[in-house]
Amino acid sequence: MAMRAVVVFMAALALIRLGSHRIFGKNTAFDIVLGIIYGSVLSRAITGNSPFWPTIAAALTLVLLHKLLAILAFKTNSGFGNLIKGKSQELVKDGQLQWDVMRSNSVTENDILEALRHAGHQPDISTIAVACLERNGDISIICKE
Repeated sequence: MAMRAVVVFMAALALIRLGSHRIFGKNTAFDIVLGIIYGSVLSRAITGNSPFWPTIAAALTLVLLHKLLAILAFKTNSGFGNLIKGKSQELVKDGQLQWDVMRSNSVTENDILEALRHAGHQPDISTIAVACLERNGDISIICKE
């Protein structure tokens, strides 16, 4: 099992390098889903619960599917990219909280104040020109001049 673990580790490393550095970086749901399924599939190769080479082939298929969908999202209209990766949403516009958007995304006023502090700004919502909930879950803030 230890040898299988070493081989699977090396195969997984090669497959991730083939796929994209984003797979396990700051992620969208699109990337996280691959990470979860990828780990599950490769664990079967380590423990021997599935045949070794078909399991590696399944992992390769997942990585290539992820890469193909990412390429399609890049090359096609933004609607497809928004469908599989999501889109950013405005939480604050010209110092005004967008309560409907906040509610639908479970973002509180305290979350926005925290994002302001992380960005090195005073925790004052009236100073915000635009605050967006990004596709990866981060809150980005552009303050007024």
